[in-house]
Amino acid sequence: MSDKLLTASGIEVTYGATRGLLGKPGGGHKVLFGVDIDIRRGETVGIVGESGSGKTTLGRALLRLVNVSAGTIRFDGKDITDIPDAALRPLRRRMQMIFQDPMASLNPRHTIRRILVEPLLLHRLADDARGAERRIAAIFERFMLPTACLDRNPHELSGGQRQRVGIARAALLEPDFVLADEVVSGLDVSTQAQVLNLMKELSRDLGLSMAFISHDLSVIRAVCDRVYVMRHGTVVEHGSCDRVFTAPENAYTRALLDAIPLPRIEPGWLDRVAEA
Repeated sequence: MSDKLLTASGIEVTYGATRGLLGKPGGGHKVLFGVDIDIRRGETVGIVGESGSGKTTLGRALLRLVNVSAGTIRFDGKDITDIPDAALRPLRRRMQMIFQDPMASLNPRHTIRRILVEPLLLHRLADDARGAERRIAAIFERFMLPTACLDRNPHELSGGQRQRVGIARAALLEPDFVLADEVVSGLDVSTQAQVLNLMKELSRDLGLSMAFISHDLSVIRAVCDRVYVMRHGTVVEHGSCDRVFTAPENAYTRALLDAIPLPRIEPGWLDRVAEA
């Protein structure tokens, strides 16, 4: 078994493309230009870049939430580039996304209880509603969420609570891969640290592979093993976080680091901030 869970080669994404007489895509606006990326089992990989660099489009392409116009995506050894939705559906539980804005992904008309119970029953991870609620109670205790949240709607929760519910929903499905897109953007520093700690614990305890999209380089440096730096739809540099952040080889990476100076990461800083 390969140690690579997810591999993308030569990925291109073109929005608004049309099909010509020979079935080849044409026209449209190309966003990704031949991107290569791989994510190993149990590894957390950062994807960074300025707004418009293509990092979110890349993340959605990896999950097949947008179609690619060229290239190949393999998940756990299986080519998923062009497989139909019906064939992709069994893999959806294993490939989860945590969104930047949980309000956009949590149905405002449903209670948190319903939002969490229904996926467990759909994917047969619980025999009945009572079994689903036992699983939810356990993860709520771990995520420091009061059970009173279960009977509330998303708008009745704080931003930090909504984000933890979004993470809990993904974790409950026992995925192999999680894509986290700017999950701490807009949260206060203490809540950011709590959410990041949860992500690190889940990766460690469940053996998750994770792709962490963020514009915050200090967050990437604190939680990721490797990092890909994107610019204008291409990867300009990648490598271990230690190497890229201390000795960047690409001029654009150096410019990013100069524009957003990174604090020196001290061991345990996330725990201290989260407890503050």
